[in-house]
Amino acid sequence: MKFKIGQKASIEKSFSINEVRDFAGITGDHNPIHLDEEFAKRTVFGKPIVHGILCSGLISCVIGEQLPGNGSIYLGQELKFVAPAFHGERLIAEVEILEVIIEKRHIILKTVIRKSDGTIVIEGKARVKVQTL
Repeated sequence: MKFKIGQKASIEKSFSINEVRDFAGITGDHNPIHLDEEFAKRTVFGKPIVHGILCSGLISCVIGEQLPGNGSIYLGQELKFVAPAFHGERLIAEVEILEVIIEKRHIILKTVIRKSDGTIVIEGKARVKVQTL
């Protein structure tokens, strides 16, 4: 079996204001907390934050490109949004295999996005189906 409990993969990325704007345009989510510096100054965050769902897309990237990789089918994802991510802030998305269910070809993954200082931004679990174990 090529997948083992404890196996990990990760990527790093930061989101620019232009990427946040593009995401807002694609999804229609133009909440000023993400896009308007003056509005965001008056919030608990003090400056614009990246959409949480945009950040969580990094998990999908790791799953689809690295672990389990190409051909993986996302079956479910639990997410807990713990801390904000700001424009230009370096994020690390990591997945770790928690369980391999051979008879269903499912893999259960711990999913975490951290800032470069270790602060957790998003944590959760994913279930994916793989082509082969």
